[in-house]
Amino acid sequence: MPTALVLPLALIAAYLLGSVPFAIVSSKLFGLADPRSYGSGNPGATNVLRSGNKKAALFTLIGDGLKGWAAVFIAQQAGLGSTAVGLVALAVFFGHLYPVFLKFKGGKGVATAAGVLLALDPLLGLAVAATWLFMAYAFRYSSLAAVTAAAAAPVISVLMHGGNGQTLVVGILAMALVGKHWQNIQRLLAGQESKIGSKKKG
Repeated sequence: MPTALVLPLALIAAYLLGSVPFAIVSSKLFGLADPRSYGSGNPGATNVLRSGNKKAALFTLIGDGLKGWAAVFIAQQAGLGSTAVGLVALAVFFGHLYPVFLKFKGGKGVATAAGVLLALDPLLGLAVAATWLFMAYAFRYSSLAAVTAAAAAPVISVLMHGGNGQTLVVGILAMALVGKHWQNIQRLLAGQESKIGSKKKG
């Protein structure tokens, strides 16, 4: 295959992989309502958990995380350069946020970003995941944990690697995550945000 075609095809493949809506797939497999029809309306693991089905939520979490990890890992194994791998990481992540299969209305990207970070740099990914887990356990708000972890990710990356290309990719992921959580931030400030494990409404 001509070298000039490798990167565009890799980006398209990563975007399409990111577009696979595991929250929808999981809900159909477990006989649940479409997660866009209750709770926050977000097709993600936290909202699927509001259905009361922990197995479906776990399936969603693993699926969304795995697709982020797989896209980056495959790009690395294919011998793509660091810049190309970074672009693949962004493609799979934005595929989840704006999936073609859901008319570009996707999830918040937390699990997919975690998978991407674990593939780019396992230590960075674990540090960011630990930040999320601590905040989620301490305060019981998935959105607060996500925003805090997103804000911490580029800082941790700079401390570990300095201001390199990977840190730029992490920074873009972080800004997009915070942007997707903007309404959650407003609800947090108003004291109206739902906690982890709260049941679905409507």
